[in-house]
Amino acid sequence: MTDTLLLGPVSFQGFELPGRIGFGGRQILAVHVLPGGARVIDAMGRDDADIAWTGAFSGPDAADRARMLDAMRVAGSVLPLAWDAFCYLVVIRAFEAAYEQSFWVPYRISCTVVADQAQSPGSVAVSLATSLLGDLASAVLDGVDTAAAVAALGVIGATSPGTSGYAAAQSAVGQVSATIGAGMDTSGAALLAAPDPATAATAAGSLATLADANGYVGRTLANLNNAET
Repeated sequence: MTDTLLLGPVSFQGFELPGRIGFGGRQILAVHVLPGGARVIDAMGRDDADIAWTGAFSGPDAADRARMLDAMRVAGSVLPLAWDAFCYLVVIRAFEAAYEQSFWVPYRISCTVVADQAQSPGSVAVSLATSLLGDLASAVLDGVDTAAAVAALGVIGATSPGTSGYAAAQSAVGQVSATIGAGMDTSGAALLAAPDPATAATAAGSLATLADANGYVGRTLANLNNAET
């Protein structure tokens, strides 16, 4: 199984990653049986199967991460789902978790496919979308709220220059970058004005975390702006 799996703002890691993910579906067929047994078959279009997998959240934030997935199920939002060369827009149909220990929460999840982005924008766009979502997921680990940017990148055409989806994605990622920049300014000022070592250490830690997130979001914005090249 790939070591990269993204669903909305969640980047799965370690035991959260499944051993395998199924994909595919069926073709909707209208079968007309003629006298004598001959058949005329009309292909009516694809009917994608749900994408499902299992894993286990582990570590001190296991329960919190499981609750995040459940909140995403409740919201019913359309989310990007990406791994390897696959990229879909999905809605979480079902999420079930079993709390065993504070550090161990097995789960299973099923997502209904809204659109297969690998079939429309092409492999280059899919690769770009996966890369962008991966960087934003890394920023989330630094405590940055990227939900609006992730949602904007989940829209078909978000990586295609000249479309309304592309402009919206640029704006959303740019807003995240601006928010991080403002936070860095605040932390920098707090560091300079710190009255004691403990306060200075807190401000320095915040500044370092935001700087790390800024690197990921900055790369996201740069790659998005260079999409046409």
